[in-house]
Amino acid sequence: MATSRKYLDPETIARLHGLELRARGVVAGFISGMHRSAYRGYSVEFAEHRQYAPGDDIRHLDWRIFGRADKFFIKQFEEETNLRCNVLLDISRSMGFAGRGRSKLEYGCTLTACLAYLLTQQHDAAGLVTFDAAVRARLPCRTGRAHLADVLHTLEGLAPSGQTDVKVLFHRLAEELQHRSTVVLISDLLTDIEDVVSGIGHICLAGHELIVLHVLDDAEWNFPYSENILFEGIEDDLRLLTDPQSLRRNYLAAVERFVTRVRATCLRHGADYVAVNTADAPAVVLGGYLGARTQRAIRGRA
Repeated sequence: MATSRKYLDPETIARLHGLELRARGVVAGFISGMHRSAYRGYSVEFAEHRQYAPGDDIRHLDWRIFGRADKFFIKQFEEETNLRCNVLLDISRSMGFAGRGRSKLEYGCTLTACLAYLLTQQHDAAGLVTFDAAVRARLPCRTGRAHLADVLHTLEGLAPSGQTDVKVLFHRLAEELQHRSTVVLISDLLTDIEDVVSGIGHICLAGHELIVLHVLDDAEWNFPYSENILFEGIEDDLRLLTDPQSLRRNYLAAVERFVTRVRATCLRHGADYVAVNTADAPAVVLGGYLGARTQRAIRGRA
């Protein structure tokens, strides 16, 4: 499969090998994939027999039972259908911040590319919504290599702009996203905490399965500054010259309170929360999360 090397280089693709993103439960859909559907059809996994009725497709007759019982029975199968996954990618100006490495937006684009690649490999459907204070680009959930190319092309043209505003956006998207789907939110969440909490709740209550990838730069997570520094607002014109050592304890405490609130909101609504540091390789972050997710699913079935 030909892919863009900007966000999907050979090393990243190699690290994605063997990873899967599966829906937690039964999904409803119509494209053949790996996910168990709520509907019965003629597909891959056997479910049960039922007696033949005029008009049934004779290709699904079980001739072994006919040989034993001299009666016609039809094989019924669990229809295997595709996962629909919509990625909501924050492209606001704050996502343009970069400490010593790539910016949060570049990191988010790589996460998005990795997810789209995995879904394509699984024959599942990936959608993309980019936003700041409004929706800036939207690709519907589709499958196939051509669609993956469209996603990568869209990502390559992105630049940070605008302010983060989830107050109305998340509520609107929760209702507009067709079908119940898996929604992956990739954002630094640098906006009012009440808006974040309300938006997360609405997406989940609308029936979507939510995964929050909370992306911050290593400097934002750990505040490594020691000498006097001029801080400049990214989404406003605020400037502040300060001694970071006097702020560090309160800053880290504020970050911890914010994360605790968001994580608790996700837990209450059955969503997943992942704290993401841009110092870590995106494929490694996804590998750790998807591996843990799979283990939870296995334990849940045991």
